[in-house]
Amino acid sequence: MTGRTEPPEPGALWADAEREPEPGHGPAEHGLDDDVQLALYVCYELHYRGFQGVDPRWEWTPVLLALRAGLERDFLARVRSLLGQVPPLERQLDELLTEPDQGSGPSWFLRERGERWQVREYLAQRSLYHLKEADPQAWAIPRLHGAAQAAFVAVEFDEYGGGHPGRVHARLYADMMADFGLEAGYGRHLDAAPAEALAVVNLMSLFGLHRSLRGALVGQFAGVEITSSPASARLAEALAACGAGEAGVRFYREHIEADAVHEQLVRRGVIDELLRDEPELEQDVAFGLAASMLLEDRMGERMVNCWSAGRSSLRIPLADAPVPAAVPVA
Repeated sequence: MTGRTEPPEPGALWADAEREPEPGHGPAEHGLDDDVQLALYVCYELHYRGFQGVDPRWEWTPVLLALRAGLERDFLARVRSLLGQVPPLERQLDELLTEPDQGSGPSWFLRERGERWQVREYLAQRSLYHLKEADPQAWAIPRLHGAAQAAFVAVEFDEYGGGHPGRVHARLYADMMADFGLEAGYGRHLDAAPAEALAVVNLMSLFGLHRSLRGALVGQFAGVEITSSPASARLAEALAACGAGEAGVRFYREHIEADAVHEQLVRRGVIDELLRDEPELEQDVAFGLAASMLLEDRMGERMVNCWSAGRSSLRIPLADAPVPAAVPVA
C-alpha cells in the first residue's frame, strides 16, 4: 500500500455510527459475526501497531471512535445475552482451579488425536493474540494502584521476558510458528481467522481501552493465567508428538511453570488487593472472567467441531488442510 489514508472531515461517518439497526439485525443477531469482529479488530489495531499506509491520526478520529462505540455496544450486548446470569466470582475461580480428568477443548483434542495440520491451524489463530501477548492487558497498569498494580506488573514483566528480548513471549511464539513452517509476521493470519478467534482478542482490547471496564480486564487476565498452565502442558505434548523441535515447544513449556505461579499471584495479589480497595468492582471482575471463558469456549468448539469433521477451522485454509469433498451435482 502506498501513500496514507487520511482521516475524514468531522461528521463523515456519524450517519453510520448512529443509524438504527434494521429489524432482525440488532445486537443479539450480529454482535459476534465476521463483519463486526473484523471491523472491531481493525479499529483496535490502530491503538497497537496500526497499518502500513494508514495515517496514525485515525487512532483518535472522533467519527471512527463513534463508529467503534456502536460496534462495541453490539458486541457486549451479544456477550451479555449469551452469558445470562453471571456466576459469583469465587465460584468461577474455584471451578477454574479444579482441573477435570477429561476435557473437550482444543488442547485435549490435539494431545489425544491432533494432526500436524490441525496444530498449524491452532497456532495461526492464536497468533492474533500471542504475537502481541500481554499488550492488551498492559492498559490496566495505569488504571490500578498500590498492591494490585505491583502484582499485576510482576506478572506482565514475566510476559515480556523479564527484561530479556529473546524470552519475550511474543518472540517465543513466533519461533514456535516458524518451527511449524508458518509465516510468523505480526497480523499475517488476520484474513484467515474466523469471528470466534477475533472475538477472543477483541474482548481484551475492549476491556483494556475503557477505564470503566478495568475490573473486567482483571477478570479476563485471571482467566488466562489460571487456565494456562495445564493447557500449556497438554499443548507441549501435542506439539512434540507432531514433530516439534525445541523452538516448537519452548513457548508452552515456559508457560507450564510460569503460569502455575501467576495463577496465585493474580488471584491473591491482584484480585484480592483490587477488591480490598474497590469492592464495587467485584461484579465487573466476575463478568470479565465469565465473558472471556465464554468466548474461549466458542473458539475452541469451532476448532474441535471442524477438525472432527475433517475440515479446516480457518476462513482461508492453510496449504496442508484437507480439501473439502466435491458436492455431487444433482
